[in-house]
Amino acid sequence: MNQNNPPKSTCIPSHIKIDHLGAKDCVTGSCHLVRFRTTTNDSVNILVDCGSTYGHDPEVPFAEFPVPPSTIDYLFLTHAHIDHIGRVPALLEAGFRGEIICTHATKALLIPMLHDAMSFSGKSKNKMQRLEADIDELSWGFELYETFTLKKGITFKLKNAGHILGSCFIQFSFPGNASHDRFNVTFSGDLGCTDTPILPDPDPPDSCDLLVLESTYGDRLHPSRKDRVETLRNLLKKALADKGIVYIPAFALGRTQELLYEIDRINVDAPVFVDSPLGLAITEIYAKLDDFWDKEAITLHAQGDHPFDFKGLYAVKKYTDHQRLLDVKGPAIIIAGSGMCTGGRIVDHLEYGLQDPVNDIFFVGYQAKEPLDAK
Repeated sequence: MNQNNPPKSTCIPSHIKIDHLGAKDCVTGSCHLVRFRTTTNDSVNILVDCGSTYGHDPEVPFAEFPVPPSTIDYLFLTHAHIDHIGRVPALLEAGFRGEIICTHATKALLIPMLHDAMSFSGKSKNKMQRLEADIDELSWGFELYETFTLKKGITFKLKNAGHILGSCFIQFSFPGNASHDRFNVTFSGDLGCTDTPILPDPDPPDSCDLLVLESTYGDRLHPSRKDRVETLRNLLKKALADKGIVYIPAFALGRTQELLYEIDRINVDAPVFVDSPLGLAITEIYAKLDDFWDKEAITLHAQGDHPFDFKGLYAVKKYTDHQRLLDVKGPAIIIAGSGMCTGGRIVDHLEYGLQDPVNDIFFVGYQAKEPLDAK
């Protein structure tokens, strides 16, 4: 590097402002506002994600947003996890009536995920139905890799992020002003790894002037996912050797489907119970979205090996069946939500079974700080 001529740092043009309203100094509650102003003083407001927070992560009230929700023109959703979409119903209640833009797979997952989240909010059935109808009417699924045009000459392109089915990162291109050419901004959303079950590997991004990048695991190196199935095989073999139960708290969307895929590869000698109505519903949607699977999953399916169905797999839908499952004897594997143990059926299993030393718990996803009440 020529120290006499160091590279210039990227400055955001004065006609573009970006406010990080969630997941800036924490992990959950992703929400970012882009304010674009034209030379004629017209404005376009774009929100990227509008997620719920967990643990002690702060949540910015809509009244404190830099612009009223009613003036937001577009809401882009990088994927359908609740910490990226959970506040969408409240955003509509606060006045938002813009377009909701996402991939086709995210569009398919959006209403089931929000329905489950709202069922714990105390909203009446009629209010939930109205909000779901409004969200469905405002939301649009878009193809990957194609460039689309918004108002005032803004364009965007979605590319695969490899995090969950339908996850994407967003590449915006904004018109310049008198002193700038077009200004390109990429929002990564949550990024996945290579060799993730079911999912195509993340795409390489195009060049950009500004990158807003997820950094949840930015301070560590993950082991290769190619070794993950063998690692899981060895851990399950050890945990089940004393004929105990392995409890796995898992997010209904993404993690549950990955686990089923990998346990199918392992062929464990123990029954596997999915005790998660939402997880089962999402798995059914995943099964219908096979156009978005990776080549390995498509090939296995064509050979008669369904990624989410194998001998010894049991669906636990009814609450009465869940109650009976609390008395099941090991060896067994129980996958249940919520992924951070903040509620759901996994809490019953942990309260009922963790006092037995032969039982184990596997944490397979991110855990917010102190998500459970101390009891």
